[in-house]
Amino acid sequence: MSRRKDKEEKPETHEDLQGFDIRIDEFGNVQTTLTQAQINRFLNQNVEDKKFTPEIIKQLQERLKNAGEEE
Repeated sequence: MSRRKDKEEKPETHEDLQGFDIRIDEFGNVQTTLTQAQINRFLNQNVEDKKFTPEIIKQLQERLKNAGEEE
């Protein structure tokens, strides 16, 4: 395949990200077609946060429960 043809092919994307494009301009600024808030919303809905394992979630729930009982 020629290099030009590679640039024309679009990768498969999630339907919520259709039309998303990201580039870095000549000054090093990131230019996107979605806002940071839109990207974060998509990630929060579709990507599991590996920092919050079931064990961690249980501990946090217990702490919240205990904090509520102290009031």
